[in-house]
Amino acid sequence: MSIQTSANDQKSTISNELTEFQRFMKRREAASQAFVNGDIEPLDRISTHTSQATIFGPSGSCVEGAEKVNATNASAAKQFKPGSKNAFEILHIAADTDIAYWVGIQRSVVQMKEKTEAIPMDLRVTEIFRREDGEWKLVHRHADPLKAEATKRNN
Repeated sequence: MSIQTSANDQKSTISNELTEFQRFMKRREAASQAFVNGDIEPLDRISTHTSQATIFGPSGSCVEGAEKVNATNASAAKQFKPGSKNAFEILHIAADTDIAYWVGIQRSVVQMKEKTEAIPMDLRVTEIFRREDGEWKLVHRHADPLKAEATKRNN
């Protein structure tokens, strides 16, 4: 016997997945807040550890492999100290049953261990997540500096 789903059923499933992913994004943003304050644990919990992963960092780096990506994130978190602030401006977000993403601007004012002054850091971000064992896991991050002209236009 063949079971077919209607277009309305598919739209409902996608809508439910998007709603769930939007709730998850609150955890993602909290993990980012912890990261810019030197705490890697929340980001580590939502990052893949068993599959392919990549990160294209703000410095122009390209890191491949879950173990290397997670080690890079852990090392980067150590550069920050408490007192940093962070927020996501989501420009586009989508989710299906097994894959989801968001695109937007990450606006931060960070405290670095080697600096005395706070540093504004606005990044253009694309992140891709895959469902693993029923949980969203970060599998790709691309972040690069937002040009100053773009920041001024949007404020």
